[in-house]
Amino acid sequence: MKTRSYPGVTEVAAAVIVKPDGSFLLGQRAPDTFYPGYWEFPGGKVEAGETPRAALVRELHEELEIEVLAATPWIMREHIYEHAHVRLHFFRVTAWRGELKDHVHSALSWQRADALDVAPMLPANAPVLAALRLPDFYAISQAAAIGVDAQLAALDTALSRGLRLLQLREPTLAPQQFAHFVQAAVDLCRSCGAQCLVNGDAALALHADGLHLPAAKLTALTQRPAFPLVAASCHTRAELEQAARLGIDFAVLGPVKPTATHPGRPGIGWEAFAQLAADLPLPVYALGGLCREDMAAAQAAGAQGVAAIRGAWTY
Repeated sequence: MKTRSYPGVTEVAAAVIVKPDGSFLLGQRAPDTFYPGYWEFPGGKVEAGETPRAALVRELHEELEIEVLAATPWIMREHIYEHAHVRLHFFRVTAWRGELKDHVHSALSWQRADALDVAPMLPANAPVLAALRLPDFYAISQAAAIGVDAQLAALDTALSRGLRLLQLREPTLAPQQFAHFVQAAVDLCRSCGAQCLVNGDAALALHADGLHLPAAKLTALTQRPAFPLVAASCHTRAELEQAARLGIDFAVLGPVKPTATHPGRPGIGWEAFAQLAADLPLPVYALGGLCREDMAAAQAAGAQGVAAIRGAWTY
């Protein structure tokens, strides 16, 4: 089989234009283009001398006649088509000015990741839908610190207020007590349509929605664990790149700020977080001394959102 060669990588800026209700915009490719009829996120090529963000602003003005008011970096994915090798820089666009007037696509459609009703998706963009199904907040349990009953009560309250993603991390609970806690927490989550991951314990994770890997276990792996949803804790760029190689669904990076969990250790700060998390093909949550009020800063630094232990259970 003859191997195709490409003159280089084509840089592309892609916009995930999101409404407050979580719906996002897709466009259907026109008949006179590659992959006619396929659905994609709006955007286009980065021209010489442009940054991806500048290309995004220009392309959305040319294609849709809108002015971008708020756009944050998100994830980067590469894909090799028959005609090109592309590197897609995805941005979440949450505010814009102007009425949508399409000049490129056959059709536009507002969609939701959990109820997609258009097809087929352009191959390079399809994996982004999985990331769109993730919420912007990831709670982490603290049952050993506050008591199992108190944690389950706090979880019940949080679920009623919209929590949809939880990590059960209790390294100091006795094994039998942790097993009972996992079952009770999983039952609560499932009753509300939330997803629950177990940290480190693959046997207990079989009863939940997935597995969260500590950094030490992540680095020792040669293939992705066989769970529907797999996450990982990371502290370095090498660990983040290992998560990407294994096809991990999302990572958690920190600590961004000083935390009670690691007294005396300074946080890495938002600038370092942005540098470490940049241009990765998987979503990354910011962790460490954070709460819901840090969401805007986290997403401005390229994060999927915020992960929190203590900050997850206060309102």
